[in-house]
Amino acid sequence: MEWLYSLFIEHSALQAVVVLSLISAIGLGLGRVHFWGVSLGVTFVFFAGILAGHLGLSVDPQMLNYAESFGLVIFVYSLGLQVGPGFFSSFRKGGVTLNMLALGVVLLGTLLTVVASYATGVSLPDMVGILCGATTNTPALGAAQQTLKQMGINSSTPALGCAVAYPMGVVGVILAVLLIRKVLVRKEDLEIKEKDDANKTYIAAFQVHNPAIFNKSIKDIARMSYPKFVISRLWRDGHVSIPTSDKILKEGDRLLVITAEKDALALTVLFGEQENTDWNKEDIDWNAIDSELISQRIVVTRPELNGKKLGALRLRNHYGINISRVYRSGVQLLATPGLILQLGDRLTVVGEAAAIQNVEKVLGNAVKSLKEPNLVVIFIGIVLGLALGAIPFSFPGVSTPVKLGLAGGPIIVGILLGTFGPRIHMITYTTRSANLMLRALGLSMYLACLGLDAGAHFFDTVFRPEGLLWIGLGVGLTIIPTVLVGFVAFKMMKIDFGSVSGMLCGSMANPMALNYVNDTIPGDNPSVAYATVYPLCMFLRVIIAQVLLMFLLN
Repeated sequence: MEWLYSLFIEHSALQAVVVLSLISAIGLGLGRVHFWGVSLGVTFVFFAGILAGHLGLSVDPQMLNYAESFGLVIFVYSLGLQVGPGFFSSFRKGGVTLNMLALGVVLLGTLLTVVASYATGVSLPDMVGILCGATTNTPALGAAQQTLKQMGINSSTPALGCAVAYPMGVVGVILAVLLIRKVLVRKEDLEIKEKDDANKTYIAAFQVHNPAIFNKSIKDIARMSYPKFVISRLWRDGHVSIPTSDKILKEGDRLLVITAEKDALALTVLFGEQENTDWNKEDIDWNAIDSELISQRIVVTRPELNGKKLGALRLRNHYGINISRVYRSGVQLLATPGLILQLGDRLTVVGEAAAIQNVEKVLGNAVKSLKEPNLVVIFIGIVLGLALGAIPFSFPGVSTPVKLGLAGGPIIVGILLGTFGPRIHMITYTTRSANLMLRALGLSMYLACLGLDAGAHFFDTVFRPEGLLWIGLGVGLTIIPTVLVGFVAFKMMKIDFGSVSGMLCGSMANPMALNYVNDTIPGDNPSVAYATVYPLCMFLRVIIAQVLLMFLLN
C-alpha cells in the first residue's frame, strides 16, 4: 500500500496532480446535479476542495501556489481573447454606463465594509478580508496582506476572513441574479434582441432615378455620399453584372446594395427609389436570383491575409467578383475596403463560378487548418499579461505601489491582443470549443487549489460565534450592492438582463457566477459585459484594499 500512500498523501508533483485532478473531477461531476432547478456547475469544484482540505488532504504549498496562479491566468487570458474583438465597440455604445454601474457596486460595498467594521467591532483587517471573500477577489487579498506586512500588523486574519466569506461570495452573486430574475425579469426579457449595431448589415434594392448621379461612376458617387455602401449586383437591360468602382450608372439601373439599416433612407434619396422586396430574410436562395452569378461563403484561412485591409486585395478588379458581407464571431460586418481581415472571417462572395474558384484559392477556404490551435499567441500573451500585472503603479498618499496582479494583467493583454492582434499580423484566432476548454481547465485548477487551501481551517472558523458573524457580513457585502445596483440597471435604466448579470459578475470579480450566467442566459452579452467592467473593478478593488488599511489604520 506504499504506492497508494505516495499517490495521495506524500507531497510530490505527482501527488499534487492526482489530488487536484480528483477534486476537479468530483466537483465537476457534482456541478451537473440540479438543486431546485439550479446547478452551480464548476463552482462545486471549490466546495469539493474545501471538503478535501477539511478531511486532511494537502499538497506541497509551492505546487499549490503554482497551480492556482496558472489556472487563474489561463482562465482570465482566454476570457480576454474571446471578448476582445467586441470589447471596445461595446465600450463605446454602453460600456461607460456599465462601468459606472459597476463602480457603484464597488463603492457601495466599500462603504458597507467601513460601516460594518465600526458597527460590529470587527477589526478593519478582518473586514477587508471578508470584503475580499465576499467579492471573490484574491488579488485584493494579496494586496491587503502585503500592506499589513509593511505596516507591521499580523497579515493572517484577512485570509481566514476571505476563506469564510468566499463560498457565500460565490453563491451570493448567483442568488442576487436569481432574485432579480424571479422578481423582475419576464420571459421575453431573456430573448436575444436585435441591437442597433452600426456593423449590422442591411440589404436593399434601389432603382436609379436621381438625375444628379446619371452617368457618374460608383467611385464618384461614393465620394458624394456619407453612408457606406457596397453594390453587390447591377441589373441593366436584362443582364446582371458585378460593378467595379469605375462602373457608370445610368437611369433605370437596378442595384442590390448592402449598407446599414439606418442609412437606407439616405441612399433612397441618393439613388432615387427603394424597392419593396425584403432582401433580409434568412431563407433567400441567392443562387436562384439570377442564372449568371452565384453566391458562396469563403473562409479566410491563409495566415498572410491576417491583418490586411479588404481593399488591398483588389479582388473585385482582379477577378470580377464582389464581397457583400463578412461574418466574424457571429457578427455580420459591412465589407468596406477599409475592413481589416482576421483569420476565420467568412466572406460572402458574389460572381461567376470560375471567378469564385480563383478567389477561393486566394483566401484559402481550408477550414480544417482553423482547427489547429495556435499556441504561440497563448504563451506570448501570458508572458505579456504577467509582465503588465507586475508593473507597480504609485498613487499620491499611498506608500505601497499597486499592481494589476495575476488577474488584471492577463485579461487586459487578452483583450488587447484579441482586438488589435490582427493589425500587427498576430494570429489570435481560436475555435470556440478550444477557448471554452482553456477557460474550463484554468477555472477548475484555480478553484480546486483555492478550496483545498481554505478547507483546513474553514469549518473550525465557521462554527465559532465570530465565524457566523463573518458569514453574515460577507453575505450582506455580496448581496446588498449587487441587488440594489442590479435593480437600478435593469428596472430604471432598461439595460438587458444578460448585460446586467455580466456586469454584476464582473464588478464582483466572480468568474464562477459568470459561468452560471452563461449557462442560463442566451447570447454573449454576459461575457462582453463582464470583460467590459472587470479590468476597472479588479484594479479598483486592489487599490481600495490597500487604501482602506493605510488611511484608516494610521
